[in-house]
Amino acid sequence: MADQTDNQYLTFGIDGETYAVPVGKVREVLEYMKPTKLPKTAEYLKGIINVRGSGIPVVDLRNRFGLPEIPVTKDTAVIVMEIADAEGRSLVIGALTDEVHEVVEMVDDQMEAAPRFGTRIDSAFIHAIGKRGDAFVIVLDIDKAFRVEEAAELSRAAGTGSGG
Repeated sequence: MADQTDNQYLTFGIDGETYAVPVGKVREVLEYMKPTKLPKTAEYLKGIINVRGSGIPVVDLRNRFGLPEIPVTKDTAVIVMEIADAEGRSLVIGALTDEVHEVVEMVDDQMEAAPRFGTRIDSAFIHAIGKRGDAFVIVLDIDKAFRVEEAAELSRAAGTGSGG
């Protein structure tokens, strides 16, 4: 059963570009909800949201990728996904995106290695570049998008949010 989702990716938009994460990492997609701010946290950590009684840290992917913030729109969404920290521990986060598109299937021959230069985000965050017709999809390595100390900060944020 698990192999049925191996080539499936949830696509979403940030700053006019199309990104994707493996559907196996995605728990759910939520409409935007305003996070509760936490004191003394990184700029990309917007706060926590209550998802069925659990405090989920919300990360602004635009900010994380060094892009300017924009106002929330009706298309703004939170992708709740599971990431692994450097020690392999699982952590649930909400990723703030400009918009969510669809689930697509991309097989190996539609994927190219990540470029070492020329992209607006750190190439360490990119797993591959997928081809969909004439368009490209940047497939993220979402685990690498958050280094050890950042994952620890997200973990602390999640721990403080259990009260809702």
